[in-house]
Amino acid sequence: MKQAPRSIITPRPSLAMDIPKGMAPVEFFNSPANLKNLAEENGLFRTPEDLLMYRKLIGHSTEFDTSIILDTSRRILDPLGRPVRRDQMKRQQKKVWEQMTQITCDYMLEKYPDPGQHLVLCGEASLDSTWPLNKPGVPSIRMIHNHFMVFPMSQLKKGKAANPNDPNLNDSGHNTLFLGALAEVYHKFLEVLDLQILTPISSDDCKLSLTGYPQGLPSWELKGGVEHLKNRYFWHEYEQILRGFLDFYRTFFLLVATGDAKVPAGANFASQIDDVLLSSNAFQRVARDLREKVITDPQFANSIRWRPAYKQIMYRDDEGRLIVTISQNSVGNAITELLGIVVDRVEDNEAYAKLEPALIGRLLEVRERFFEAKLGEAINGPNWPNGEYAAG
Repeated sequence: MKQAPRSIITPRPSLAMDIPKGMAPVEFFNSPANLKNLAEENGLFRTPEDLLMYRKLIGHSTEFDTSIILDTSRRILDPLGRPVRRDQMKRQQKKVWEQMTQITCDYMLEKYPDPGQHLVLCGEASLDSTWPLNKPGVPSIRMIHNHFMVFPMSQLKKGKAANPNDPNLNDSGHNTLFLGALAEVYHKFLEVLDLQILTPISSDDCKLSLTGYPQGLPSWELKGGVEHLKNRYFWHEYEQILRGFLDFYRTFFLLVATGDAKVPAGANFASQIDDVLLSSNAFQRVARDLREKVITDPQFANSIRWRPAYKQIMYRDDEGRLIVTISQNSVGNAITELLGIVVDRVEDNEAYAKLEPALIGRLLEVRERFFEAKLGEAINGPNWPNGEYAAG
């Protein structure tokens, strides 16, 4: 079978929502009012730390698909004042976040043990925290979230070959910064992280044979597999990768924005920035070229995310290894596209209704594990009033 990114169709139900007149759908969907509706209608579990697990009505997969967000929309009304990254969470929030991630990943790998049959992934992102403020429909939720998904490999194999130039696959051309012009210095900068549990692995060795993705990103193997997700030091290393990425991103775009080659305030690895990044002629040249393009090209300038925007994922590769990687994110592309999967979510109530009971049943099984771990309280939405699915 020819290696290529895949495009698949996933049915979704129609959304019965009244959007206020004069308000764009994206504005309403990202409003606190809609988030309240999301929690009440599709919420599954909430913790005292404001972590909310919910089922995705416009999901990527009908096999297994859920998200956990840090829902601070009612407590912090200023959208710019809400945590959007793991390193901004409070200690207890982070601890529970890690537990919920570990429990969900453990369930997925237990339920779907064969990498030849199912693709398993979880992906974390800073949710639209850096969307250009002058773009229409600026999202207002601005909260950290984690996706958990499983795709049958049979579905992916049947999918059509996707266009590799799809803006979502190449981040509207921004991937050429990190994966082309800056690949060497980007990898060198992250290589010096002091990691004991996560081991660097070539991206060519761990990309999916079906899609050929991820492409060129720094990657790490979790030696020992899923059991290490219970190790607090793993999560420390997982966060070190994020902190290294943040330093790279901030240093580069500070140079683009101001033209000054300097270490950003509050940098995590200041000496590393000075030794590896600011001493690199290639790093400075690419920043100067991008700076000139921003000045002369208004459309391109409007697509820049000046603050760090990222996707950090953990997925199971063809060999059954757990792989961690991280990428910049400029256009808001889906987490699946980092693995070469483009999902076309099409409204089809009949097709979705046939798949919904089994999907929700699996999500409720995970919820039960959260409840057994005493992490919070179950939410009984209209479709599962007594903890069991009841179509309505």
